[in-house]
Amino acid sequence: MERNLKNVLVISFGFLFLFTAYGGLQSLQSSLNSEEGLGVASLSVLYAALILSSMFLPPILIKKLGCKWTIAISMCGYIAFSLGNFYASWYTLIPTSVILGLGGAPLWSAKCTYLTIAGTSYAEKAGKNAKDIINQYFGVFFLVFQSSGIWGNLISSLIFSQSSTNVEISEEDLACCGAYNCLTDTTNTTESAKPSNSLIYTLLGVYTASGVLAVLLIIIFLDQIKSDQAETEKEKLETPSFWSTFLATFQHLKDKRQCLLIPLTMYSGFEQGFLSGDYTKAYVTCALGIQYVGYVMICFAAVNSLCSLLFGKISQFTGRKLLFALATVTNTACMIALLLWKPRPKQLAVFFVFPALWGLSDAVWQTQTNGLYGILFEKHKEAAFANYRLWESLGFVIAFGYSTKLQVYIKLYILLSVLVLSMVTYGAVECLEAKSSPGTPTATKKENGGPLTQETHM
Repeated sequence: MERNLKNVLVISFGFLFLFTAYGGLQSLQSSLNSEEGLGVASLSVLYAALILSSMFLPPILIKKLGCKWTIAISMCGYIAFSLGNFYASWYTLIPTSVILGLGGAPLWSAKCTYLTIAGTSYAEKAGKNAKDIINQYFGVFFLVFQSSGIWGNLISSLIFSQSSTNVEISEEDLACCGAYNCLTDTTNTTESAKPSNSLIYTLLGVYTASGVLAVLLIIIFLDQIKSDQAETEKEKLETPSFWSTFLATFQHLKDKRQCLLIPLTMYSGFEQGFLSGDYTKAYVTCALGIQYVGYVMICFAAVNSLCSLLFGKISQFTGRKLLFALATVTNTACMIALLLWKPRPKQLAVFFVFPALWGLSDAVWQTQTNGLYGILFEKHKEAAFANYRLWESLGFVIAFGYSTKLQVYIKLYILLSVLVLSMVTYGAVECLEAKSSPGTPTATKKENGGPLTQETHM
């Protein structure tokens, strides 16, 4: 096997094992650690730490440690989060969430840097176009990585389905499910239907082992980048200091188009936070039980992956405006339906319809928003994508932050309001573009959004 391709596969499967654990844990936080909102609070802290990490740590760690060891050490932060869940409390989950958040940005930056160097190196030897090889390597990476959402949630559902305690949910308890949920845990069956500690420890053991396997895979099998390649990359990292990069992120806000895209970018964090933090708890866990959370999120992940691939290909024919309109209509319809729907265990299929439609919409928000940033800010991509990560992460922080303070119907109204505002400001961006360059095609350039579309999923 060609050496660079071997390294790409090592990184891909390392991330697969790591995010199999983290993705499953994130989906379960609002249900598994519901006491005083501990689970969603930890996620809010995690994304706040990610914002700070994105601005300072990646250039420093990659310069000092190199890509291989930055990846390996950053992965250990994810293992710490899994260990913190063994004895979930404010004194264990919050610190480990900070550690994970600080490691998240260097992890993804080092991965992108490594794959870029590997692709460039192979292209030089083979006499091929570097951009084509790099895109090919990122394609292999995401092909493997995307399936982590399926495996992590499948593991949790299979383990929790072994529970012998099948609690019969009364009509009184079901009244606390859905949009007009009861904010106090004592009025519903979330706690009484919670799996036994032995099953929870079994799940956390599997997740921790998966994370450890990821680290070992990187340490043992991933080659260190050759010194001359690493020095070249260090020079690129040193050219703009991290302070100048930090300032450039905010200086980029002088661009009117960037300011207008803030609501759309934050909405991406809001809608993902709602599905993983509120839908899983107030609808799925409340009416069906925690063992169904994994199956529901598998549905979301599978549809999201397929639609991301589909929309990346058809956007050149439809243009981004039509796809944004499709996502807006789909998300709006889901929100209205969630406001009206009274979840009942007998309506099992309906619980899967919502995440499937949400996955379709999220595929548009991820691929097209990234592509839009790549096209609009082609000359200032670093500052533009730093803003993307900043505002989307802030959306996550806010969504998880108010998760336990408000009833679901209020959150749905907030979500709907942000969506409407996002489409108004996005429309303004399109109008500005039409006036400034009426002949510019609006088709999304897939390569501009590809490698970055999953970074904010942690």
